Amino acid sequence: MTRIRVILHGKAAGNQAVRAAIETLRREGHEIGVRVTWEAGDATRLAREAVEDARAGQIDCIVAGGGDGTVNEVIGAAWQVSPPERCSFGILPLGTANDFAHSTGIPVADPEAALRLVAETPARAIDLGLFDAEPFVNLVSGGFGSQVTAETDPDLKRHLGGLAYILSGLVRLGDMEPCRGRFHAEGFEWEGDFLAFALGNGRQAGGGITLCPEARLDDGKIDLMILPALAENAGTEAIRTLIHEGAASLERFAIRTRSDSIQFESDKEIFVNLDGEPRRIRSARITCCRRALRVHLGQTPLL
Repeated sequence: MTRIRVILHGKAAGNQAVRAAIETLRREGHEIGVRVTWEAGDATRLAREAVEDARAGQIDCIVAGGGDGTVNEVIGAAWQVSPPERCSFGILPLGTANDFAHSTGIPVADPEAALRLVAETPARAIDLGLFDAEPFVNLVSGGFGSQVTAETDPDLKRHLGGLAYILSGLVRLGDMEPCRGRFHAEGFEWEGDFLAFALGNGRQAGGGITLCPEARLDDGKIDLMILPALAENAGTEAIRTLIHEGAASLERFAIRTRSDSIQFESDKEIFVNLDGEPRRIRSARITCCRRALRVHLGQTPLL
């Protein structure tokens, strides 16, 4: 028997497939409690309460039920209050893109299979990124792509899923302007105009675009990808190719390195996307906490 606490995004509270999955596993003997978010900050509060219950020996695993933002908030908030070593984490992917779940072999279209993965498979130790002091599980992106994510209509995301990001990006191609910034890591320095960058603990974001194809979740490193500004026509074509075919087709443009600590500074505020949550920044220090927590994952090349 596994004792599981599901922290469920409020929008998924009425999802009948989720309800059926929980009831099925309960009948099989697993103890599953559910807490539902209602407003901003609830996922953080509920994650910290779950850690206290794990310390008291009441639960074995904390499951984030929602999109990439919910996954990041729940796991990050729990990690910040030092969960006991025996406490593991799981993911019930219910968002628009579900990038981390897709890349780590967690069933996305089958809530019962996702919960069964938590209940019946061993957890595996993974790294956690820190963006300044804020944890991230998967990937931070900055520049053009992050602005697209921030400005994509929620109704469009609800109806079209990850395709909404692609359509929004195509519409905004004519507005694309480079940013200027500086990146520093051990043995690496770069300064110049760029269209986008990514800092990957995981590999993909934006609804399936692989930005850090060599990233691993247990190597103690953050992968950096910079897409520098190009001549006007080349830049537009590069972003169009990125949206349609993924980052593998842009290797002739991309600048890459890997480090346990990366410093970034920009001349002006830019959009960044922290595992699904948009914000604006001018500088940040990105570090890696090696094998910081244990997560139930499927078959994945990231380990």
